[in-house]
Amino acid sequence: MYKDMQTMRRMEMAADALYKAKLIRGFCHLAIGQEAVSVGLEYGIKPEDRVITAYRCHPFAVMRGGTIKGVIAELLGRQAGMSHGKGGSMHIFTPSFFGGNGIVGAQVPIGAGIAFAQKYLGKNTATFALYGDGASNQGQVFEAFNMAKLWGLPAVFVCENNKYGMGTSAERSSSNTEYFTRGDKIPVNGMDIIASKHAVQYARKWVTEGNGPLLMEFVTYRYGGHSMSDPGTTYRTREEVQRMRSTQDPIRGLQRYIEEWGLATEQELKQLDKDAKAEVDQAVEEAKQSPEPLAKDLWTDIYYKGTAPSSMRGREREEVHHY
Repeated sequence: MYKDMQTMRRMEMAADALYKAKLIRGFCHLAIGQEAVSVGLEYGIKPEDRVITAYRCHPFAVMRGGTIKGVIAELLGRQAGMSHGKGGSMHIFTPSFFGGNGIVGAQVPIGAGIAFAQKYLGKNTATFALYGDGASNQGQVFEAFNMAKLWGLPAVFVCENNKYGMGTSAERSSSNTEYFTRGDKIPVNGMDIIASKHAVQYARKWVTEGNGPLLMEFVTYRYGGHSMSDPGTTYRTREEVQRMRSTQDPIRGLQRYIEEWGLATEQELKQLDKDAKAEVDQAVEEAKQSPEPLAKDLWTDIYYKGTAPSSMRGREREEVHHY
C-alpha cells in the first residue's frame, strides 16, 4: 500500500509538471493528498467489483487495472492513452472502472444503474459510486439514494469530502456537513489508509450480503487547487495546507505505522520511494513518444464494438463516414 500511494502521488506530481510545461491542456484535477482513498479502496474490494467516480480519477484508473503510461498518455492526448488520447483527464476507463465523469454528481445515478445491472445479472459484487462534497447536494444524488434503497441495490455511495467544492467550503454550501448521516452510514478518516481499507471491506461485506446500499464519507484533503487553473489559496490559507501536510499526510502516516511495527526500515522505504519515481519517470517518457491520434480516429470508439451503424454523419449533412 505504501508503494502504491507513493507511486500515485508521483504520477500526479508528474501530471502537475507536464501541465505547467503546457504539454497537458484543458481540465486537469489532481488528487495529491487523497491517495489513501483510492489505494485504500482498491485494497478493500475485489477485482470483479465496480467503481465509478468524478473527474479526480487518475489514481482510481491505475488501481483498477490501468497503467501510469496509459493515464499520462491520455492527459497528453496521445494514442497510447487509455482512451486513445480522445478522452482526456476526465474520461478514463477500464472494464471494472466506469470513469472519470465530467458532470458534477452525474456518476452517482450511473453507479446506481451499474449496481442494478450487477444485481439483475446475479453477480455477488459491490459497486462503489464516489462523489465529492461539492456534489453532495445534487438532486440526482438523493434520487439515486432513494432508488438504491427501494431496490436493495449492492451500492456503496462514497462521499470523498476534501473540505472544498471548488473554492467553496463545505460549511458554506451544506447545512449538514456530516455527509455520512444521510443514510445507513460509515464515517471514515480518509487520511488513514488502514482505516480506509477496513471501512471499505466492511461496506463491501454489508452490501454483498443483501443488506441494501450503504453511505460512506471519507474525510480527506487535497493539497493543490480544485484543478490546475486554481491556485487553491484564495479561499484557504497556506498555513492550513501546510498544517495538513505536516500532521495528516496519508503517506507519512503509513510510514510511521510501518516503522513502529518493524515492518520495514527507513532505508527500505526510501528505496520504495526511488522505485516509484523511476517507474513514473519511465512511464512519462514512454507516453511522450506516443503519436497523437489521427484524423480518422475521430470516427472510432463512438459505439460499443460490434454495435456501430454502417455509416456516421459528421458535422455537416454531406460529411458521412462509411465503416
